[in-house]
This record gives sequence, structure tokens and C-alpha cells, in this order.
Amino acid sequence: MRQIPLGRSGLTVSEFCLGSMPWGSQNTEREAHAQLDLAFAHGVNFIDTAEMYPTNPIRAETVGRSEEIIGNWLRARGMRGRVVLATKITGEGQRAVRDGAPMTPDLLRMAVDASLRRLQVETIDLYQLHWPNRGSYHFRQHWSYDPSRQDRAATLSHMQEMLEAAQALVESGKLRHVGLSNETAWGTAQWLRLAEAGHGPRMQAIQNEYSLLCRFFDTDLAELSVNEDLPLLAYSPLAGGLLTGKYAGDVIPEGTRRSLNPDLGGRVAPRVWEAIAVHLGIAKEAGLDPVQMALAWQRTRPFVTIPILGATSTEQLQHALGAAELRLTPDVLQAIDLAWRAHPMPF
Repeated sequence: MRQIPLGRSGLTVSEFCLGSMPWGSQNTEREAHAQLDLAFAHGVNFIDTAEMYPTNPIRAETVGRSEEIIGNWLRARGMRGRVVLATKITGEGQRAVRDGAPMTPDLLRMAVDASLRRLQVETIDLYQLHWPNRGSYHFRQHWSYDPSRQDRAATLSHMQEMLEAAQALVESGKLRHVGLSNETAWGTAQWLRLAEAGHGPRMQAIQNEYSLLCRFFDTDLAELSVNEDLPLLAYSPLAGGLLTGKYAGDVIPEGTRRSLNPDLGGRVAPRVWEAIAVHLGIAKEAGLDPVQMALAWQRTRPFVTIPILGATSTEQLQHALGAAELRLTPDVLQAIDLAWRAHPMPF
């Protein structure tokens, strides 16, 4: 698997990242370790988690379990020096974590220490802010997004305080780099500007949703990504499993994520089925697997994109990893482009 630079961080990571959202809810620790072993054997050296994982559902009693599972694997296999480890502090409003408290410098320090204990490491390579306190248009909030209520001065003051706290954590050796998640173009630009002004470390990556069915990143954020060397860590590259085709016809197979989360975080909407059918048709006509086509497409983007692979079984993960060898033809790429024009924003 190809290894690529992670922005300006100096880190080199695999072109696919292994996600951990189901570990501890849909997966046992043994199953999660099998996935980690498989991914590493295929050249994946980049692991992403978060303090609030696992999901489906998020529960106070399981917060941090995914980090613990990874920490046990790192210790058992002696792998710490061979992987790049990313995790996140939870944003405001998630009641399962600190009763939904907003991010503050004090909570940043507490959250970092807790993640270090669970992961059983001394340093986190990439520590991300899961979503901004002020809110954003992600998680299907774009339909009613209203930034007019934001307090610009308070937002910038908060960013500066968080960067200064992060700088202290970098200097102490607890963090190597910081990154963003579920951010906007304006927000990302402000974090970068404040870092350049000397208020703290530079953001080295942005983790936002991105798939054939969710392409908010394609315009202003794409320009920012290219000009600022800020790679996209693309979560839900299969649109919560919709692009696998297993939910086609609006079915809910037993044991799938949709059996736990029927609308897949708002992705199940009236117009999504036709969009899925079109993409499944493109794959069939080209003799491609739809999962591998969707993942391989991400590597054709005009900005650095690292898909985060999440799976509930080693079989699913093995199948997804096959996308690393796939190169899409111009005809397939043109068909995908036409499909997006015909079915924009299906959820």
C-alpha cells in the first residue's frame, strides 16, 4: 500500500486509514484485534479513533472502549513505534461524554490524559477536535444551517485559547500534532491564521465526511486543502454502508449498522435510493465491485484524500482493502461525474 505525507507534519501514513467506531459495540476486542492485524499486514499504519467511540449507540458506559481496545493491541503486539495514532476530543452537546460540556483548555488537557491512559501510550500522533463548539453544517445540519447567531469574537478567543493549550501539550510530549474534524472553510482558515500568528500548533489534517453521496468538500474546502497542504481524512467513505448495496430496496439486514441506526444518521432519505442505484449500475457495467469503486474514486480527487475504512468483520475489511490496487478508467470517472450532477445532495 502506498505511503504518503500527512500534510506538513513530517508523518508518513498509509493511503487508507483504519477506523474504529464499531469496536466495543458491534465488535468484540478479539474481532477488533483481528482487523488491526489484517490491516497492518496489508500496509495500513494509520489508525483513527475517538474518546467517545464506540458508536451505534454512543453510551456513557462504553465511552473510551475503542481506545482501550487499540491500547491493548498496541501493548500485546509491541506496535506503538510502527503505527500513526489519531484520536479526538468530543465536541459540545454529546451528553454521553462529560454531560455534553463544550471544549475548553482544561477539558482538552483532561481528555488528552484520559486517552493516553486508555491507549497505553506516551504520545498521540494526531489529536483532533471532533467538531467545533459553535456548531457546523455537518451531520445533516446543512438543511437548516444558520451561522448568523455565531459570536465571532468569542469563537476566535476560544480558538486561541485551545491552540495555546495544545502548544503546551505538544511541548510536554503528550501530543505530536493537532487536527480538525467536521470543520468549515472559514473555521479552518481561522485555526491556520491563528497558528501562523504564533498562538499554537498548525492544524495538520481535517476529518470530514466525504463519499460519492456527500461531497461538501469539493469546493471551498478543496481549495483550502490544496493551498494549505491540509489532507482530508474522509470518514464514512461508503456513506454509512449505503454504497455497498446491502440496503438497496430500503431493506435492513439483521446485524448491520442500519439495524441499530435505521436512518444511518440521516442518510436514509427519499432521493438516496435512486442515487445508490445509479452508482451500483456504474460499477456493474464496468465489472467493478461497488465498494472498491467508491473507495478507489477517493484517490482520484484533486486534493489529498485518505479514506477511513470501518468494518464490522475481517471479511468486510479484506474486501475494502482490495481498493488499494484498483485504478478507475476515464469512462468510469466520467460516469461518476454525471451521476453526481444528476443526483446531488441525496441526503
